[in-house]
Amino acid sequence: MTKAPRNTLSRRAKILELLQEKGEISVLEISSNHNISDVSVRNDLAHLEQKGLLIRTRGGAIKTQPVNFDLNLNQRLKTNYKEKQRIGRRAASYIKDNDTIVMDNGSTTLEVARNLEGLKNIKLITNSLPIADLVADFAGVNVIIPGGELRSEMRSLVGSMAEKSLSNYHCDIAFLGADGVDVSSGIYTPQIEEAALSQKMIEIANRVIVVCDSTKFGRKSFVKIGELKDIDVIITDNRVKEKDIEKLLEKDITIDIV
Repeated sequence: MTKAPRNTLSRRAKILELLQEKGEISVLEISSNHNISDVSVRNDLAHLEQKGLLIRTRGGAIKTQPVNFDLNLNQRLKTNYKEKQRIGRRAASYIKDNDTIVMDNGSTTLEVARNLEGLKNIKLITNSLPIADLVADFAGVNVIIPGGELRSEMRSLVGSMAEKSLSNYHCDIAFLGADGVDVSSGIYTPQIEEAALSQKMIEIANRVIVVCDSTKFGRKSFVKIGELKDIDVIITDNRVKEKDIEKLLEKDITIDIV
């Protein structure tokens, strides 16, 4: 299936943001704001309704269940912090001396990085400036940062330059965060650029480990990072529902509960 261009995805994300703010939105308002035809607007609304992100009405749309939007890093760091600490410690136990690892940007992967001290000859590739800064003084960790455009609210590097840079590497393990885990379809994030970079991390790694607290289960966000078949291990806390565990085990995904 052909993927939508990024300008289309960006427009749809803005439609959802406005819908979240106002509760309802008209076709006329969308077409005026984005200088596109009514036909294109209706195509956007049909696509978003199919994903369960809104309900179409005559002449527009209304919001359905809350859509997960991006929080800045400081907000994320304050959310479920004790669970993220436990997840980070467990995730770091999967890393051996001499491994090459890649981490995406996020508060839970930051906790993984916090536990790298003491390991030897680790090569860490990350687009996260907070992670790079955290491990800068760890004697056994060599940090590689891809180029790219700075997302100031998350202190991360994204974009085509970062994606191209990652293509030059091969890693033992990719550690990825997620804003949504749907046990029928995959893992999600609100950000298009972050999703593209995480997808590249999946491509270059032998093993993919998702680190997320249990509140991320049972919900979707705007952009899919990867299919469930792309994931080897999910590390989460002990409040994850039994039915979600069972569905993931059926798909041969290891669930590590802390």
